[in-house]
Amino acid sequence: MQDYRNLQVWQKAHQLALGTYAISAYLQKPDGWPLRDQLFRAAISIPSNIAEGTGRGSDPDFRRFLWHSLGSCNELEYDLLLARDLRFLPVELHGKLTGQVEEVRRMLSGLIQQLK
Repeated sequence: MQDYRNLQVWQKAHQLALGTYAISAYLQKPDGWPLRDQLFRAAISIPSNIAEGTGRGSDPDFRRFLWHSLGSCNELEYDLLLARDLRFLPVELHGKLTGQVEEVRRMLSGLIQQLK
């Protein structure tokens, strides 16, 4: 298996995780802490599962970890929606991050299809 850092989908997922951490300033009040932690966990899970999957040594194992990343994309997308609807997150920032989630999801889906 190749170095995960060379995968474009991992690079995009890493940027998404960094972008998610950048919104922590919007979730500083105690009532936003649980959602902030959940956002961070979901965002971290996406590139982490890609990285772990590349080290598993087989395409079926790699594909399984890509599916986990895909699930975390859906989780992150919902968490961002909730943050927006609770008015923790500005609409513009929600749109930007959701666009990144959609891009990573498309790339993951394409890679999963390639590995079938």
